Amino acid sequence: MSAPAATMPRLEPGRPRAARLGWLRERGMGASILVSALAAAFGVILVEVTAYIGAVLQSDPFIGDSEVLAIVVTILSVLLVGVAMYVAAIVTANTFSTIIAGRTRRIALLRLIGASARSQRSEVTGQGFVVGLIGAGVGLVVGIGFSALGVLVGDILLDGASGDFTLAQPGVLFPVVGVALTTWLAAWIGSRRVLTVTPLQALGGSVERTHDEEAGRRGKHVGALVLIVAGAGLLAGGVLLGLITPLGVVVAFFGGLFSFTGLATASPLFMPPVLRLVGRLFGRGPTARLAAENALRHPERSSRMAIGVVMGVALVTMFAVALESVKALMMRQSEGEFVDGFFAPMDAFASIMMVLVAVSAVIAAVGLVNLLTIGVVQRRRELGLLRAIGLTSAQVRRMVLLEAVHITVAATLTGLVLGIAYGWIAAQSLLGSVPVLPDFKPAGLVYPAVPWIPVVIIVVATGVLTVVAAVTPTRLATRVAPVEALAAD
Repeated sequence: MSAPAATMPRLEPGRPRAARLGWLRERGMGASILVSALAAAFGVILVEVTAYIGAVLQSDPFIGDSEVLAIVVTILSVLLVGVAMYVAAIVTANTFSTIIAGRTRRIALLRLIGASARSQRSEVTGQGFVVGLIGAGVGLVVGIGFSALGVLVGDILLDGASGDFTLAQPGVLFPVVGVALTTWLAAWIGSRRVLTVTPLQALGGSVERTHDEEAGRRGKHVGALVLIVAGAGLLAGGVLLGLITPLGVVVAFFGGLFSFTGLATASPLFMPPVLRLVGRLFGRGPTARLAAENALRHPERSSRMAIGVVMGVALVTMFAVALESVKALMMRQSEGEFVDGFFAPMDAFASIMMVLVAVSAVIAAVGLVNLLTIGVVQRRRELGLLRAIGLTSAQVRRMVLLEAVHITVAATLTGLVLGIAYGWIAAQSLLGSVPVLPDFKPAGLVYPAVPWIPVVIIVVATGVLTVVAAVTPTRLATRVAPVEALAAD
């Protein structure tokens, strides 16, 4: 391992710019920039697309004056931008937490020579701010470019139905500034581990908390429980308020935000039981048992990898269930009297939104690939020891792949359950008060409907993601000779 100064340079005014920004070459930083860029581009495209769709719908002589439609479109735009920034923040915080775990020895060495924990945390937080600025700038350019192309195609297909629509939407600044700030905040949250590193840990390497150590952090878990309870209360309040006004979905949104944040914070406690159940599916062979034990031995690391997949699966499932519930409600109320093609505009809108929501899943997928890769690099000594005691390269590769599959299956199952629950709550809180045919009375109770084809697609796509995500880590796991890996710091 290189010296601390080579990997954690201080941003001193007199140093060359290349040296001051050398930390950007550290593993994990490039992926963090990509996550920020994706989130910013997602937000910009979402603002432009929803504004364009709103312009097209308002130009329609039959539905253009619908206030409910305008409210729904605006709410969807704001909430989905918020979701994108939330996903990016969680992924970035997890990435920086993993990077800090790998820097434990270097941080401890700097503590030995007099550096304070707060100054080192400030340095990491500054790095997060730079990552956010770079990513937000790239995302703005990419988002505007794709939006311009989409508007051009839309005007050709719809014969200029959007009227005088312009790409100069002030709302695009919201996701750009938001991504930069949330990345900075995520780096600050992810770097809190710096404050707990002691000089004695200079004798060790990458340090992750064990299950017993994680279970002993009562303050953190009390905070997570408070968030879960508060979120559940807001979700229930959103459902009840949704019987009066569509704004109930806003209350439910914050309920989902708080409850999922609580679940993500407490994931090192509730994910191990799920991982243990899933581990039984892979048999009792030595490689499978090693993979299962590795996933359980450090629940903090495993939960960071899993929570991104949970978010991606839950988001896509939630949106699919909400849309299917809306269609089921309309079909039930109309008793099948809709003419052919009635649902075509809704299906087109749903398809666009599903693609946009899927970008959040892509952001989470980038986080999974990044964390798997960083994790393997930080475990070189462990993998070298396994090679030294007799495991073959094929067995080590299989173990790393099974770890990824193990975590992904557990995360997928958890995400499906959460997605179905959140999807029904979203539909209920948004549509409970909306008048429906045939008598234009409020919809009342909206029954959940699960679209099984999208669910199967989600499961298959997640499986493919696992294989793709594990390619680089499995190669890295056997690239270094056992003696070299054991000698590495």
